Amino acid sequence: MTTAFKTALAPTLSFLLALALWQAAVMALHVPVYLVPGPRAIFHAFAADAPGLLAALLATLSVTLAALVAACLLGVCLACAMAASHWARAALQPWAIILQVTPVVAVAPLIVVWVGNPFAAMVVCATIVAFFPIFSNTAAGLAATPPELLDLFRLNGASAAQQIFWLRLPAAIPYFLAGLRVAGGLALVGAVVAEFVTGAGGVASGLAFRILEAGYRLQIARMFACLALLASAGLVINFGLGALSRVVLAKRQ
Repeated sequence: MTTAFKTALAPTLSFLLALALWQAAVMALHVPVYLVPGPRAIFHAFAADAPGLLAALLATLSVTLAALVAACLLGVCLACAMAASHWARAALQPWAIILQVTPVVAVAPLIVVWVGNPFAAMVVCATIVAFFPIFSNTAAGLAATPPELLDLFRLNGASAAQQIFWLRLPAAIPYFLAGLRVAGGLALVGAVVAEFVTGAGGVASGLAFRILEAGYRLQIARMFACLALLASAGLVINFGLGALSRVVLAKRQ
């Protein structure tokens, strides 16, 4: 039995056991489906409208992916600017902290008004949530470059841009990948929160709107099916970015 198989077997068995206990408890205690539906009722609710729920999941994931890409570009660029200049570090760091501590729910209505386009507004909200882990981890990686290598680059007349591009950025890759894995889950959370706040509905609406819709109609099993899809998407994003990190770091060795 391989190590990878053992690693996958333990969470799978625990998940199946939890589902079995959940279903048994709901049946034994006769819990109404409108309070806590069992896994069987949730599966039937998903099967009743699988194409619609999967389309909503894709809409949410499109916001998540766009926000993650934007957070990567913004976080890496600002971290490089801070590494290149002490003045830039002093100017940018307070703004980064402000973005971290500001609740996106509080500013989302303003973003919707300012941006206008609902999709772009949701991407901006999700980017704010996902930005800080990438920015802080990349900045830490750039600052952790071995000083003897920096001295070597300076002795050979390397400019600040050359030092960042050829030395500091490659050394910061493990830090960036760690921040990226955290930001992947946060981008999904930010996308869902943005959908809740903006109230984006219609044909291309995401899972957050479907959760609100199910709640208004007391379709609790359908609501749980949407939550299960979000949880599954979060697991896939986390494991996918973890696999990407292992592949990239293995090639660096």
